[in-house]
Amino acid sequence: MPATIRTKATDALLVIDLQADFMPGGALAVGDGDAVVPIANALMRRFDHVVVTQDWHPPGHASFASTHAAPPFSTKRLAYGDQTLWPDHCVQGAPGAALHPALDTDRAFLILRKGMEPGVDSYSAFVEADGRTTTGLAALLSARRVKRVFCCGLATDFCVAHSALDARAAGFDVFVVEDACRAIDADGSLDAAWARMNAAEVWRVQSREILGWCMTPSG
Repeated sequence: MPATIRTKATDALLVIDLQADFMPGGALAVGDGDAVVPIANALMRRFDHVVVTQDWHPPGHASFASTHAAPPFSTKRLAYGDQTLWPDHCVQGAPGAALHPALDTDRAFLILRKGMEPGVDSYSAFVEADGRTTTGLAALLSARRVKRVFCCGLATDFCVAHSALDARAAGFDVFVVEDACRAIDADGSLDAAWARMNAAEVWRVQSREILGWCMTPSG
């Protein structure tokens, strides 16, 4: 099967948060998350510009339920708005923050660490949860003359969706490689995320459209 999407020198691949704590058995596991790793590795070989992101929270981060003595997955109003409170995860330097050992990071020109500000969460690779503080990624990709951004990783309905939407707001054409992502899908969050992405003209594609062959029987 020939590839139907031909990657260009002006394309970038964003590989989002393929870390131990998001894998099966991790502190904030995404079901089947480890299945994304071989697809991401194959995709990286098709792109000239690859960015890998890494959640990198300090201990006591504002997004942690333990910081507020609150139940995990409850919501708390913080200075920048409502924040879902997560189990402690991806703490700086801890084993759970490590990138998956099978992830081939040699193709990445940048490993971008996010969520480092103690009082502000950061789902997106582009803009922190306060909606104002940028990571500088949009400017860096523009400096490299990138026009299209392809996203894969974890989780579809949170960090992938936020990154895709912010990339679109920054003026890039954006594609989410659906089978190279996995979702948390809590209380309809996956459908809601796709609705937002569809409205923003973020395009849903499959890895076979880029690779020209299927990574798994389901595509």
